[in-house]
Amino acid sequence: MALTSLSGCLVTVLVLFWSASWPPVHSASAPENEVPLRPTTWLPEGKIATVTLPKGRTRRLYFTLRKTPTMSLIVSPCDSAIEWTLVARTLKNKPLKSLEWSSKKSMPEVWWRGPGTEERIHSFSGNIVDTYSGPASPLASVYILRLRSKQQSSRATVYLHQGPGISGAFPQVPADPRVHTLGVGMTSVTLSWAPSASLTGLPQKSYEYCVLVNSERNFPSLCAARESARKEEVKKRMEKKTRVMAWPILKEWWWEQWEGDSETDADLQCVCRGTESVCTVSELLPDTQYYFDVFMMDRVNGTSAAYKGTAARTHEEARPSITTLTEGELRWVTFQDRGSTSEQFFSFRPHGVQQNGLLTLQSCGGGDKVKVTVSSKGVVLTSQAVGKDLVQIWLQGSPVYVIHLQRQGTTTANLPAGLTASVKMQTSSAYHRRGVPSLPSTLQVKSFNRLRGCNSITLAWMGTEERSLYCVYRRKLGRPEGDTLTAPCLGPESRSDTERVLCKYFQELNPRRAVTTAVIGSLEPGTTYVFDVYLMRRWGIPIKYASKTVKTRKEC
Repeated sequence: MALTSLSGCLVTVLVLFWSASWPPVHSASAPENEVPLRPTTWLPEGKIATVTLPKGRTRRLYFTLRKTPTMSLIVSPCDSAIEWTLVARTLKNKPLKSLEWSSKKSMPEVWWRGPGTEERIHSFSGNIVDTYSGPASPLASVYILRLRSKQQSSRATVYLHQGPGISGAFPQVPADPRVHTLGVGMTSVTLSWAPSASLTGLPQKSYEYCVLVNSERNFPSLCAARESARKEEVKKRMEKKTRVMAWPILKEWWWEQWEGDSETDADLQCVCRGTESVCTVSELLPDTQYYFDVFMMDRVNGTSAAYKGTAARTHEEARPSITTLTEGELRWVTFQDRGSTSEQFFSFRPHGVQQNGLLTLQSCGGGDKVKVTVSSKGVVLTSQAVGKDLVQIWLQGSPVYVIHLQRQGTTTANLPAGLTASVKMQTSSAYHRRGVPSLPSTLQVKSFNRLRGCNSITLAWMGTEERSLYCVYRRKLGRPEGDTLTAPCLGPESRSDTERVLCKYFQELNPRRAVTTAVIGSLEPGTTYVFDVYLMRRWGIPIKYASKTVKTRKEC
């Protein structure tokens, strides 16, 4: 029973559908099963119409005119060259007024099939905006605009005006429509152009200039620019992956900003910013070719006029001088102009098949803020601050490294007297190593009061599990250079050979038991000495322990 009811409902729906879709039969000249051979599109008057042009197919637009002696027709190709022809068709016998038209039979279809004559009024082929202005045909029954794109599927915009002239529907471009380049920088270009005559003596609220920049080409019309951006968007969606857009300074699709009443996004540099005829486009890439187009917009009528665009290449970014570091070279890096940020660049190429290396740095600049950035092949590997503590950076797997030292901010701190550098740096190839060398657990030096005599003392300090050389230097307290020698970045190279009292090798595989001692003799009774211990390494700069002050006994 339910199945019978459902079948009856379906039959009823089908009968209603077919009875509603079939047109009534009027005469033999309009059979109900006849479908128009060509699409029927009426061209509106006083509005911009966008027409899609499939490759190799002719699109036809129809329009009729009121009793007016003249008309104007503007056709703007989008993206590629097109062919268009305007003809006036006159029917020998006009259709019957009593003929009722359905969705399958329209007035232009009858004009096409009925006997009549055609008169070609105007034709054009190209990729620029073309305008026809002339008299209307007094005998024409209908006007037919044929458009065709042979190269590729494209679009075009058409604007029809009845009467003499365009009557201000389109903004006017000056006699010299060229866009001039006033200045070119590394990331900006300044443009200028002659003002539009549409701004003279007329309300300017509806007019504004819009500047478009891209890295592809200049566009002859606003329609061409929109079509190119639309195709980029479609291509991006089809690929389903992120890609660089052709509009480097525009964060949104810019034509959306030109339609409706929405305000222009603040990120859109110099796009639709009033009636000033000078504009600086910024946030560009150095050493890049850009194309600039200017459009005069009429928001009231929704029309635009294009200036003749220009192109400019931004200046190349100033390449910093890069100093090559040699194997094991110890370098003192001095920053000039202490009142501002300064930077220096170095390169290092490790030796050996493994291409391993070690970069060690230590700051001597007191309160200076120094940052080191290591990169290879344009990729940043590490970036960190450099202070009074030793910085070790392991280099592995790249043939060459770029080391960027940058002093950030300002400081009033002065270097210790006698120092001529802010950062101490050393690079060396690390053959057969698998990582950075180990460091002592503490850099404190200890003395033993029970082992302190009139002519000798005993010192102890922590070593490492790697076999290394340790050297001890002494000096009497009160020398003028005493303050300078306390700087942690100063190594044995700053000491006199007469101050060195001993050097010894030491190694302990257990880091907790890596303690070594040294007895320092040949001292004067009742004298205060400052002892400095240095860890001499095969890789990296020497490590200075904290200075230890000890006074020998006066009487023993």
